[in-house]
Amino acid sequence: MTKADIVNEIAKTTGMEKIAVQKVVECFMENVKGSLAQNKNVYLRGFGSFILKKRARKTARNISKNTTIVIPEHFIPAFKPAKVFMNKVKNSVK
Repeated sequence: MTKADIVNEIAKTTGMEKIAVQKVVECFMENVKGSLAQNKNVYLRGFGSFILKKRARKTARNISKNTTIVIPEHFIPAFKPAKVFMNKVKNSVK
């Protein structure tokens, strides 16, 4: 499902115009990105959490140059689904 599909489904369900729904969806995504950029997790009860995961510093190899590089510790965004979300998916997918 793409963002356009989500917008179409919400517009059809709510009766709102697609342009308004698209603006709301994009605003939601920008708010999630902005919160994570400010080191704040986003919790949506019954759906899941958008969180930051810390990746430890590690040593890696650049195969093409045959050198060793150090990748510093950093944070990556992640999604952790709520139990209700996981159970619904688990019970509906066969």
